[in-house]
Amino acid sequence: MYTLKKSLGQHFLKDENICRDIVSSLPVIENQQVLEVGPGAGAITKYLLELPGINFKAVELDTEKVHYLEKTYPKIKGKLINQDILQTPAPFEGEFSVIGNFPYNISSQIMFRILEWRNQVPQVVGMFQKEVALRIAAGHGNKEYGILSVLIQAFYKVEYLFEVHENCFNPPPKVKSGVVRFSRLEQPYDIASERKFFNLVKTAFGQRRKQLRNPLKTLFDKEYLQDEIFTKRAEALTVADFAALTHKMK
Repeated sequence: MYTLKKSLGQHFLKDENICRDIVSSLPVIENQQVLEVGPGAGAITKYLLELPGINFKAVELDTEKVHYLEKTYPKIKGKLINQDILQTPAPFEGEFSVIGNFPYNISSQIMFRILEWRNQVPQVVGMFQKEVALRIAAGHGNKEYGILSVLIQAFYKVEYLFEVHENCFNPPPKVKSGVVRFSRLEQPYDIASERKFFNLVKTAFGQRRKQLRNPLKTLFDKEYLQDEIFTKRAEALTVADFAALTHKMK
């Protein structure tokens, strides 16, 4: 048996149909490398272990769950990394896909981790708190559109796949969940530098209710701030707009 740890944001899936749907949402080919984040008690792990011809690993911080998984699913021995996903180095050389019921309390941080690995990660299928899933998938002009939306969509095509009811979990969370798929863009946006892009997006949305001229005044020359685009709010700009602006920054 195992215990649920609220401190780790553990809510385990118990709906087998949803488990299968999540796994089938990740396109896999033979010899593909796949990393599961936060396998917990193995709800989707058991289906991933059945996929033929893949090189599978899972990263799990909770040592108790690692022992439980090894005892319950003998196939997983040697495939578990008992570390924090936010600290562990990339688990494979070359490309690997990522899948998981991501711990909700660190799901945004996991996304930034995946962005660090984006040259190795062509596809992601993840379950998030519905609010976060909608934020990741939101388009410009939408109130959910924000920092996560822009930073992830600059590198990935995002699809909101389906909603998951709270009763599908043990214990039931107080929120609904959503499953999202990312596919890395074949033609990434033309960005002057990642550092400039991240700084621009975070600064723009830091005061999202104000016209961009106010929050961005330290990032651009005074003359260029007269451009009409700076009369807009951050949520009105597309990912392409933000990318283009990086070339005009100081």
